Amino acid sequence: MADAVEIINGVGSFASLREPAWHGLGTVVQEEMSTSEIMKIANLSNWNVRLEDIPLSDEYTMNKPAFMVVRDHPEDKHPDVLAVVGDRYQVLQNEELFSFADYLLDGARWETAGSLKNGRQVFGSLALERETVLDPNGVADVVNTYLLVNTSHDGSMSVQASVTPVRVVCANTLAIALSGAKQSFKMRHTSTLDGRIAGAREALGLAHTYMDEFDKLAKKMIETEITKSQFDEIVNLAYPRPEADKKGAVKKWENKIDLIEEIYVGEYNNMIAGTAWGAYNGLTERLDWYRPARGGNTEGILAGASGFDPVVNAEKNKLLSIVKQVVGV
Repeated sequence: MADAVEIINGVGSFASLREPAWHGLGTVVQEEMSTSEIMKIANLSNWNVRLEDIPLSDEYTMNKPAFMVVRDHPEDKHPDVLAVVGDRYQVLQNEELFSFADYLLDGARWETAGSLKNGRQVFGSLALERETVLDPNGVADVVNTYLLVNTSHDGSMSVQASVTPVRVVCANTLAIALSGAKQSFKMRHTSTLDGRIAGAREALGLAHTYMDEFDKLAKKMIETEITKSQFDEIVNLAYPRPEADKKGAVKKWENKIDLIEEIYVGEYNNMIAGTAWGAYNGLTERLDWYRPARGGNTEGILAGASGFDPVVNAEKNKLLSIVKQVVGV
C-alpha cells in the first residue's frame, strides 16, 4: 500500500526526522533539517509548476479555456503533466507552501515531507510544542501535536494548514470532529497566498481550541472502561449483519467482524483494549489498513489513512459518534 509515495530513482520522495515511516520508503535523517534541506531530500525542490496550453490540432475546438499543470520532473527535468485545469486555477510552488508554514510558526522543527500520487499531492509537517499523555500512570499513550501543510497540483485539494495530532507519514490518523472547534485554514487554488498569513494564524490560533477539546475527549475515552458486550454493540451498530446473503455478504460480514475483534485485542491495541479509546482505535485501524482496495486503488487507501480523504474522515467521525453513543462519553 506504499505506492502512493512517489518514487524517484528508486527512492521514495519522503523525508522524516529520526523516525522511519511504516512503509519503509524515503530517507530518515538524524539531524534537524532546514526547509530547503527537507524539500531537497523529499524531491520537492525546483519543480517550476506552471500552466501551459493544451496542444490541440486545428481540427479540435475548445468551448471553455483549459490548461495543463506542468512541472519539471525531479529526475531529469522533463515536462511532466500533472493535471488539466480551468483558467481560474492558480499554481502554487512547493517552495511557497513550505515558506507559508515557516511564516506561520517562525522556526519550528520540520518532521516530515513528501510527494504523493506522482506529484499530484505534497505535504509537510512541523512539530508543535504540545503533547497529550493519556493514562500517564498506566499505558502512558503520548499524542504529540503537529502543523500539517498540504496541497495538490491537480485541483483535487485546497491549500491547507491544519493543527493535528497526527505525524503524517502516510499512517493512521484520528479525524475527529469536535464541538465545532476549528482546526484548519483552507484556501482554494483560485486565489494566492499573498496577504493570507494573518488569516491563517488566526484560524490556527483557534485550532488550539480544537486540541483542547481533543485532549478532553481522548482522556475521557481512555478512562472509560467498556465491557465485551458494549464493544460488540459498537461493532454491530457500525456494521450491521446483512439482511440478505447476496454474493456472500454474510461471510464477508463475518470476516470483517472477526478482523475487528482480532485488531481490538491485538499486539498494538491490547494495552488500551477494554476502553472507549481502544474501541475507537480498533475500528479506525481496520478502516485504514485492512479494508480492500477497490479496483486495486491502493493510493486511495493510503490517502484515506493519511487524513486526505473526506469520505474516510466522515466514516471515522461516524464511528466516533457510535462509540460515544454506546458508552456515554
